[in-house]
Amino acid sequence: MYKVILIDDEPLARQLLKTFLQAHPQLDVVAECADGFEGFKAIQEKAPDLIFLDVQMPRVSGFEMLELLENPPSVIFTTAFDEYALKAFEANAVDYLLKPIGRERFDAAIQKWLQQVAHKAPQQIAPLLENNVYEGYQHRIVVKDNGTIRIIPEQDIFYIEANDDYIKIFTKDGNYLKKSTLSHIEQQLDPQQFVKVHRSYLIPVSQLNRIEPYEKESHIALLHCGAKVMVSKNGMGKLKQLLGW
Repeated sequence: MYKVILIDDEPLARQLLKTFLQAHPQLDVVAECADGFEGFKAIQEKAPDLIFLDVQMPRVSGFEMLELLENPPSVIFTTAFDEYALKAFEANAVDYLLKPIGRERFDAAIQKWLQQVAHKAPQQIAPLLENNVYEGYQHRIVVKDNGTIRIIPEQDIFYIEANDDYIKIFTKDGNYLKKSTLSHIEQQLDPQQFVKVHRSYLIPVSQLNRIEPYEKESHIALLHCGAKVMVSKNGMGKLKQLLGW
């Protein structure tokens, strides 16, 4: 018996999935969730083998929830997005079901997953998330803080620092680690508001106080929060272009 969790903010969509799953008695629905907050908690408690996950949900989206999981289960997306918007992760997710979902398409997704399980093919969620293109820029970063989910609005961010396989987000309320790359976060945030001034630093323009020369062609950015971050030659060029210097 395989454990399944349904994560979708639409009750009728979850009901349809449950109806289709009745034809697959080896799959047991152990939880239903209406958003990423509930989904994250249920996955931690139930350790499912497979989740059906909506992309756009209130509070925490499907992608934001996945980014918080260290060992995410297999994922079949259920989404109203046009299939062309999903090409970036189609090869990495088990499958996606475009709403309105048909039974034949649903059964095909289940069979695809069962074949992967039989061949013990691992699912690569990390490339899925790295290649994902969000609809518009994000105005927040979602992190896991001592087992709970914390949403950091962009206006609360002082700066972001690369930290091995993580990023460290410095805010007015403290510092938070998130498993991600600086380049990935840079792609999510508005380039008119956030600038990667160094391979290790991403800063909001609103935090920039002044810039002082450093060694050779590098500089130091002094931020309103009191921090000092390195600015490379390339980063200085980005700032000049953005600020019209």
